[in-house]
Amino acid sequence: MPTLAQGDACPGALRLHQAADGHLARVRIPGGLLPAQAAQALALAAEELGDGNLDLTSRGNIQLRALPADAGQDLEARLTGAGLLPAPAHERIRNIVASPLSGLDDTGHLDVTPLVAAVDTALCADPATAALSGRFLFALDDGRGDTAALDADVTMLATPDGGLALTLPGVPGSLRLPPRAAPAAAHAAALLFLAAARASPARAWRIAELPPGQALSTATLAELAARVPGARTAPAPEPPAPSGGPRPGPTPPREGRAALHALAPLGRLTSARWRELAGLAARDGSGTLRATPWRGIVVPGLAPARAAEAAAELAGAGLVTAGGSPWEGVGACTGRPGCVKSLADVRADARAALDAAPGGLPVYWSGCERRCGHPRGTAWVDAVATGTGYDLAHRPADPAAKPRPAGRNVPAHRLPEALAAARRSPSTPRPTRHDAVRKEREQSV
Repeated sequence: MPTLAQGDACPGALRLHQAADGHLARVRIPGGLLPAQAAQALALAAEELGDGNLDLTSRGNIQLRALPADAGQDLEARLTGAGLLPAPAHERIRNIVASPLSGLDDTGHLDVTPLVAAVDTALCADPATAALSGRFLFALDDGRGDTAALDADVTMLATPDGGLALTLPGVPGSLRLPPRAAPAAAHAAALLFLAAARASPARAWRIAELPPGQALSTATLAELAARVPGARTAPAPEPPAPSGGPRPGPTPPREGRAALHALAPLGRLTSARWRELAGLAARDGSGTLRATPWRGIVVPGLAPARAAEAAAELAGAGLVTAGGSPWEGVGACTGRPGCVKSLADVRADARAALDAAPGGLPVYWSGCERRCGHPRGTAWVDAVATGTGYDLAHRPADPAAKPRPAGRNVPAHRLPEALAAARRSPSTPRPTRHDAVRKEREQSV
């Protein structure tokens, strides 16, 4: 049986992607959970093999750029030694996001952090799941509504009773299960999707891409309930309001310790800044970092006074560690010169324009119409290079909703003014994936 992933172009740590500035490696970090020692190994790889930078992705993974064409074997050995390649055949399918502050503050119903490794192990233990594409996404949300808003293929949301509600895109209802059943449920859901995808006449890398004849349904939830001990079908839970990820800065202390969330402007960290974060975690924290889908790094386990000191130190080094920065909510694709398809140096244009356009709606800068890495789960301002300027538009959180134009082919000298106006515009409330499921269920009654 052919492997679905053969046609999936997502880069990995072993299958490098050729870009204009060299080769690119994407290292999956399930749940964003990264030991400080492994983080130091990534910094060394970026320095000795790449351009010395580490890019954070919209799924909390790490990218290394400007690698030579023959870097694959060396990089594999480094990642294996750091414990970042426990299952080489599955390395591209280890796409798991988890609430970054889970267990670190008083928000949420359940600490989902321990479930990340259990789900990852279950997926990697079965050779069949290696056929998942590099785009397929699992989300563990502790109940605060952050990762549940990221349009994952399999979402497990903690409920007030301490259990989990598993939902699938476009499928009414949910599967209620105890936390211990999360690995079995994620594995079973992946296999049911693969069976449907193989029966489809068209390629489908994600659940939402299945055509009507092969789409998952309430029968899928019933089959999952039969396969997963302790699980039962139930109505979809009332969704929490999407939180949009943690705010930058120290968290309120919990049990005498605090966490520090530092945003990386445009998701890029130099190896020096990366080492500084890893060293802070090793010396003063819990020994781990948490990469977030909002292109930030959480350092857990700090004494409150040390968290405040570190916030000031990192801010002086160019990271965002307090609210009110114009860089909050701002992202960009690679752009020129790293991407041959890009029509502009979007990162340079973003830096030039943002000083006059602080605050407001998130902004994402794209060098072409592909909009690689654009936000999900929130309304945002879309800035797409045209070659002579930028097209600006308001993109609703619902990807199916029509965008509203906010500027056509805006030249560079007008960008700050136009962008500031676009960021101030009111956004449309997000209809969550659960709203769509609820509407579908009501229409079917």
